[in-house]
Amino acid sequence: MALWVVPVSELAGVARHVLDVARAGLPGWELSFLAPPGALPQRLRELGADVTEAPFGPDHGLRTSVATLREVVRRERPAVVHTHLSYADIVAALAVGQGPRLVTTEHGIARDDVVYHRSTTKARVMALAHTARLRRFDAAIAVSRATAEVMREKWHPRVPVTVVPNGVDPVASLASRPTTGLRVLSLARLSPEKRLPALVDGFAELLTTHPAARLTLAGTGPEEEALRAQVERLGLRDAVTMPGFVDPDAAMAEHDVLAMLSVWENCSYALLDAAARGMGVVASDVGANPEILPATSLVPADDPAAVATALARQGLDLDARPGLADWPDVAQMCGQVVATYDAAGAGR
Repeated sequence: MALWVVPVSELAGVARHVLDVARAGLPGWELSFLAPPGALPQRLRELGADVTEAPFGPDHGLRTSVATLREVVRRERPAVVHTHLSYADIVAALAVGQGPRLVTTEHGIARDDVVYHRSTTKARVMALAHTARLRRFDAAIAVSRATAEVMREKWHPRVPVTVVPNGVDPVASLASRPTTGLRVLSLARLSPEKRLPALVDGFAELLTTHPAARLTLAGTGPEEEALRAQVERLGLRDAVTMPGFVDPDAAMAEHDVLAMLSVWENCSYALLDAAARGMGVVASDVGANPEILPATSLVPADDPAAVATALARQGLDLDARPGLADWPDVAQMCGQVVATYDAAGAGR
């Protein structure tokens, strides 16, 4: 058995990864999941997965989280404890004794420390903590080559870092898209690291040559008021909508181009899904984005003219769109995870 340990329950990127694996399964392995109360364990139960919904994660405190994980490991007796996100990694290093192999998947680390930690002091402390906890782990997985490079640079793991990209299954059919105007979509938290003001500036430039274009900024976050003020200041009220949370699949079906100008991305499901659906994609040349996208999709975020040119080309030139012809699907991703367990001596 492999026990997958996740310290958050919101249905974001890590939950997508976990749910995909729960659906597909790991060949030769039983799966069990630990997550705090919320949407993720509910979805896992709907899939028929074996899930423990218990006090675990940052909202429940370190002492409680350690006690919870110890009890689940004692009861389940897994051969592998597979943690996701740094909090679960640290708890497992403290809670799990000899016996199970410890495996971690790193989903979110940036080369620039302040992207996630907001201060260099906190970043240094966390780097030391990760270096220490990785000494307990038997295998480490990164979701991209860029992520693996940063892990080696910052944390100096004693075990090799195996790259297992997020798998995406082919899309059988695409819903019809609007035929009037160029429709641009952002699916991102409205926060500074997503560089949405740069997207708005680039879209304003696009309107000078494509006045029927429209931009949807989906999501919520601390930058919402500032973005609304920017839209008003640039006179874009009639061309930009901010609907809050949306269904990603439905939104992609109604737009031509997905834009993401983040400071860093590790292996974005939004970019993967857009490419798999045949959408145009425009993204910053950072992190794992060049591993997913061709040069025709990559732009300097601080150049509005370049952003506008790329949006127009990706929207109107179908041959310039990226696609995912050689990208691993979910089953291949699961097979690579199993190979990592085997290499760590698990299940023998």
